[in-house]
Amino acid sequence: MTFHPRMQSSTEGLTVVGDLRLKIFEGAIADLWDVKCSTIAQGEYVSHAPRLVVVLDQTGRGRMNVTASPDIGAAQTKKQSKLFYIPAGFKVWSRIENLATLRHLDIHFDINKLSKKFAGDFESDRIDVPNLCFSDDRVLSLAKLIAGECENPGTLHDLYGDSLICSLFVALARIKPRTVRYKGQLAAHTLRRAIEFIEDNHADTIRLQDLADLAGLSPAYFCNAFRLTTGMPPHRWQMRARVNRSKHHLENTDMALSAIAVTTGFSDQAHFTRVFRQFTGTTPKAWRRARTG
Repeated sequence: MTFHPRMQSSTEGLTVVGDLRLKIFEGAIADLWDVKCSTIAQGEYVSHAPRLVVVLDQTGRGRMNVTASPDIGAAQTKKQSKLFYIPAGFKVWSRIENLATLRHLDIHFDINKLSKKFAGDFESDRIDVPNLCFSDDRVLSLAKLIAGECENPGTLHDLYGDSLICSLFVALARIKPRTVRYKGQLAAHTLRRAIEFIEDNHADTIRLQDLADLAGLSPAYFCNAFRLTTGMPPHRWQMRARVNRSKHHLENTDMALSAIAVTTGFSDQAHFTRVFRQFTGTTPKAWRRARTG
């Protein structure tokens, strides 16, 4: 079943600027908003899915607060924050005072999917507790990267965004392994199966969950173990596989660069050139010319 968070809301004094930028990840949906604010703006919200609200930028000397009661205004709260965690079904009120513009990111979590990723390490009671005013540098940094994916969709492999969501959820829910079940690195046969799968499907979209299922591990464990074993995360290995395959086409065929880009799984020629340069230090055109004369 497709995850589709349902939100009930009413606002005053807020005007959306531009289009909503939305990105669907494995385990979450994130939407990026830019709004103009009246001198005093407010809203009332309740969602069936837990969510994290992140203030990314603002203009003006005021602030936004999210509270559990409509009677508590921003002026009554002493602490200012950029992060607000709201459990499913928990009604909150926002109040914005003396801000001209506000940019914020909303991340709606698919708990059914995320809880399966972390198996027995996930303690569901932690996501039932609201945290309406907190600071966490790791969560904020990851949220900014996720906002970048909303603003520039399709520029990187899906594994990148899915890994960001997993990492943020781990930090937010403070998920730790209950027991040390794995020594960190992948067993040789497990690594071989994962690499063969990536190589065979290098041009396709490969989900982190697909690779984790092959290994019989949670996605978080697998991603970390793969990196410890190979020195790079799974999506980076796939990019390298695409580059290696593209070298064959460059050296042995007359295919146009744009056609090679599509054949090997890159979104376009610019994406192909950028990734190829990262791995080889030169462009596909220069690499082909040096080998074919």
